[in-house]
This record gives sequence, C-alpha cells and structure tokens, in this order.
Amino acid sequence: MSVAVLDRKTVTRFVEAKEAFKKCVEKYFKMLDSNGNGVICRRKLREGLDLLFTVEHESTVSKEDIDNFHSMIFDKFDEDRNGKLDLYEFAALVKEIMMAMARGMGSLPVIVALDQDSLLMMAVQHEIGS
Repeated sequence: MSVAVLDRKTVTRFVEAKEAFKKCVEKYFKMLDSNGNGVICRRKLREGLDLLFTVEHESTVSKEDIDNFHSMIFDKFDEDRNGKLDLYEFAALVKEIMMAMARGMGSLPVIVALDQDSLLMMAVQHEIGS
C-alpha cells in the first residue's frame, strides 16, 4: 500500500488520456482473462474488481448483497448478453467506475491508501508522469 493525494482531476485526466487509459485497461483485461480466450466471466470480474478497486465495506453488508451488486454491474455492461465481458465492455465498465469515483471525490484533494496495482494508483502515476 502507498499513500497518495488525488482529486477528481487526477482521475478524469487519466481517463481522458485515451492511449494511457486504453493501455492500462488492456493490461488489466489480460490479467483477468487468465485463459486468454478474450472474455471475462462473472467470477473473474468479481475477483478483478476486488483487485482493481480495493474497497472496504462495513461488516453489516451481507455476502448476498455483495453478490447482487457484482451481478448488477456485470449485467449492466454485458451489452450483448452473452454472459461474458469482452475488452470493449470491460473498458466501458472501468471508465464508468473511475468517473463515478472522480465525481465522489470532488475538487478537494483526498489522501488515500492505494494498492500499488490499483487503477487509482495508475491515475496518480499518470499525473506525476511516471
């Protein structure tokens, strides 16, 4: 874990940097598409979301609620309804999550602890030019 300071602009600039964002999305897609068949199943997406977006939740949230949340996300972005996400669908999902997080941060800087491989850390590294 690393501590970083970021705000809405950190995240939006990263998403708007089309080539950098695309390269990052492709990297994570390949990581989640462990068998190399060009798609991500529900289980792999859930594991991937936990890896890419480390989020703490209160212990009062049930496993069923978390499963329902992941299913809702998957269903929203599985545009062709084939039960799998391709690179295009995964990129749309990641962009939507990143922009939602940016809106939630607002314009004031926040200090956060980030996993080294998280997408928010990629946004911070993009901002500082690493």
